[in-house]
Amino acid sequence: MTRQLRDEDIAHIGDDIYLVSGSNTNWVIVKDGDDATLVDSGYPADHEMLLASLEAVGLTPQSVRAVLVTHAHNDHIGAAERLRTAHGTPVMMHEKELAHARREYLHQVSAGQVLTQSWRPGVLPWAVHAIRAGGTAHVPVTEPSPFPAPGPLDLPGAPEPVHTPGHTEGHCAYLLAGSGTLISGDALVTAHPTSRIDGPQLLPAMFHTDRSEALRSLDTLKGIDADVILPGHGPAYRGGVKEAVAHAWERAAR
Repeated sequence: MTRQLRDEDIAHIGDDIYLVSGSNTNWVIVKDGDDATLVDSGYPADHEMLLASLEAVGLTPQSVRAVLVTHAHNDHIGAAERLRTAHGTPVMMHEKELAHARREYLHQVSAGQVLTQSWRPGVLPWAVHAIRAGGTAHVPVTEPSPFPAPGPLDLPGAPEPVHTPGHTEGHCAYLLAGSGTLISGDALVTAHPTSRIDGPQLLPAMFHTDRSEALRSLDTLKGIDADVILPGHGPAYRGGVKEAVAHAWERAAR
């Protein structure tokens, strides 16, 4: 049910890094020659868009050395299990997100929470899209892998996990130190269909497992040296992380 990938859906950030806008959710492709790291993978219904985005930047599914997961909500792990089973692609995440990815439990906004917020602009259209795109489907990652060791990973872009709990217990951002780029997932976004503002912000409160923890994770991000932020929702942000976090804090306090 999702649309076809358009040229404007792929933003070339530089240094062979691409931010791809799927249907309401982003994923990131980090190239190194014929290999790549994929961070997140959209909704289940975004699978064909994801494959098209790889092809558009000169890659195949077999090029993906690993899928790194910021967190295990359906709109971020939609194609992860399909890549793992079809191509043997490791699906890696923080150890505190493993059980969530296996669907031993589910920390996700409930239908009741959505209904109580349905009066807000954008909430009902977002909910309808999420259901149609597989947001409530059962898509566990049956064999997720923890990071093998602390520090940067031996993958294209040398991504370094940054534990940023709050949105989920095991949420991780990823720092690409060599290019000064932070992949922030849903710890810090720049837009969302249910938000009436643009620019750096937290997602609306109903989406977080622990909003207080999500706010504390902003302080973790504040100390990161990067000047480009690639969020899970919304366009890339070009500016210091400290500045972006200040904007998010200001908006969260309103």
